[in-house]
Amino acid sequence: MQRILKMMKKRYLITSALPYANGPLHIGHLAGAYISADIFARYLRLIGKEVVYVCGSDEHGAAITMRAKKEGISPQAIIDKYDAQFRETFAKIGVSFDIFHRTSAKIHHETSQEMFREMYRKGEFIEQSTEQYYDAEANQFLADRYIIGTCPKCQNPDAYGDQCEKCGSTLSPTELLAPIRSTLSTSTPERRKTSHWYLPLDKYSDMLREYIEKGTIDGQPHHVPEEWKAHVLGQCKSWLDGGLEPRAMTRDLDWGIDVPQEIAGSEGKKLYVWFDAPIGYISATKQWALDNGKDWKTYWQDNDTALIHFVGKDNIVFHCLIFPAMLKAHGDFVLPVNVPANQFLNLEGKKISTSRNWAVWVHEFIEEFPDRIDELRYNMIKNMPEQRDSEFTWKGYQETTNNELVNNIANFVNRVLVLTNKNYNGIVPDFDTKQTFSSGENIEKQTTVSEELARVNTKLEELCTAIEKFDFRGGLRSLMEISSLGNSLLQFNEPWSRQKTNPEQVKAVLNVGIQIVATLSVACRPFMPYTSDKLRQLLALPSVDDNGDLLFVQNNLSQGDLIVAEGHQIAAAEHLFSRIGDEVIAAQIAKLEASAAENAAVATPVFEAIKETTTFDDFSKIDLRSGVIKMAEKMKGAKKLLKLTVDLGFEERTILSGIAEHFEPEQVIGQQVVVVANLAPRDMRGVTSEGMILMAENDKGQLIFVSADKALGGGFVVK
Repeated sequence: MQRILKMMKKRYLITSALPYANGPLHIGHLAGAYISADIFARYLRLIGKEVVYVCGSDEHGAAITMRAKKEGISPQAIIDKYDAQFRETFAKIGVSFDIFHRTSAKIHHETSQEMFREMYRKGEFIEQSTEQYYDAEANQFLADRYIIGTCPKCQNPDAYGDQCEKCGSTLSPTELLAPIRSTLSTSTPERRKTSHWYLPLDKYSDMLREYIEKGTIDGQPHHVPEEWKAHVLGQCKSWLDGGLEPRAMTRDLDWGIDVPQEIAGSEGKKLYVWFDAPIGYISATKQWALDNGKDWKTYWQDNDTALIHFVGKDNIVFHCLIFPAMLKAHGDFVLPVNVPANQFLNLEGKKISTSRNWAVWVHEFIEEFPDRIDELRYNMIKNMPEQRDSEFTWKGYQETTNNELVNNIANFVNRVLVLTNKNYNGIVPDFDTKQTFSSGENIEKQTTVSEELARVNTKLEELCTAIEKFDFRGGLRSLMEISSLGNSLLQFNEPWSRQKTNPEQVKAVLNVGIQIVATLSVACRPFMPYTSDKLRQLLALPSVDDNGDLLFVQNNLSQGDLIVAEGHQIAAAEHLFSRIGDEVIAAQIAKLEASAAENAAVATPVFEAIKETTTFDDFSKIDLRSGVIKMAEKMKGAKKLLKLTVDLGFEERTILSGIAEHFEPEQVIGQQVVVVANLAPRDMRGVTSEGMILMAENDKGQLIFVSADKALGGGFVVK
């Protein structure tokens, strides 16, 4: 029974990424960080582990103020609106948080400020003055999300200063390619000096590399890196290999948590949202502990606690490198033993997009299909992007529901309950322990009740193993294999036709059927909690109390003992799931396409603002020279840079150009180009770049060279 007892930690602290309180939840959110965490938390409770599962609304940062501006209401009204919607949506979809908190809560502000204060006291920050983007028209420094430019990696012209939502790359404002735009006004932002406190991540490079690659902290075993997902380790190692740099932990904002006032220079400064957001896990735990008479430090400062973060792949770096560095800098805190990040869920062949309204909104699904919640959960798990991006389609949802939930599990449960009620008035029959029948695994193999229960337990063990490895899709397959075993058992033994010819065998077969239904009623709880409740009602058993119930099932099955006793009265049969018709699916696809089309129709075309007027004298200072690329090679350690040798006729120049993701070196040799020849030299990665190559973008969004013998025309935007 007890391979699951290999999970040796005394307690588990489970977190899901805090959703931004600036818009509703879509199915991509569920598949990314919430259903997976809920499965794991529910499973741990079922095997008797001490678990606290925390989450909450992320209510600070520029995304909130941007939404407030768009809707013409206050930031407070925005966070109140979406926090309430989150709570209702999560509750109805069955996500079993122990607490869903808010980062606007007083205890969170206090906790975040105390974290900053302690790190400041210990000298963990460095104060730096840098040039940052400033919107003179709006009269404020711009947070990363208020800055838009071209992504250097995928050339998306509308990438934000912290992230490109098209390719998912984490960015900084200085990486964006021109033209740079402010979201607050039509003006082009300028650079001005401002001072902020930085966490020197480079100081923790060795510690983080040891933590990520070896699974040790200060030489002591902490976790097993091989148990982490390959793409999580890969992304972390890429950042470490690229060299960590200090990262600002404060911002010039008017919405957020104040830097502690006693710190000189704190006026007008707020904590960076990615400093305060993960601290939300700590403050939520504090509030839960206060509400339940517990000590929060047990869950954050005791090495017998396993901290596990469930996030999407765009949050890997923050949870695997930055937050651990913060915890280590502060001291006393445990670090995560795993961050089983999922990748992205696509929708009908396209990326989910809130701006294009290409999404299935969870609250709308619940309103339309209140009796199909577990069907959605099942489909989210079956298509969960655990190792790579995956896809949800409405047609796939229909086929999965009809073929797997209706034809497999619902069909099996219905047949067992109908036959038990018909033959024995709903009384679980007694049976001869020596009675044999065909095994559900092989029609040719004769078996007994105890032997068949052992086979069920083997499938259940596989389910447990998969969940503990964060292979939730594999766990779901094992669940359905248990039901398939039951269907085969009925099919091979035909209890509906042998009641008169072999009644003792029918008793044994249906008794096993009841035990399999009871097993499913517990084993399905992490995946489909409402189905678990329904099965328990049909069996006339108490609801699963999430307190070690799976241990009872495993113990009985492994020893060949019954879960539901002989003589127990069950309820009348009811269908667990119902088929979905073509018309329902057609309506949902039409709704999705109509909403996207409507959004596109009403969207106002966005044109790049013309920069402020310049004079001919200013323009005449730019020295444009034609040239030919003689040599080209990729820059080591820089994915987007090509090192070019350009012949200007009178001399050769070394120029670094961010076009490596668009052109191979051999493609550009011999290319005629136009060079800004009098641009101030710039040192990058130990190489001095002596000019800039002019590029253009055609109507297909492709980069092309500007050369002296080619006219521009066609609306090309000079880069």
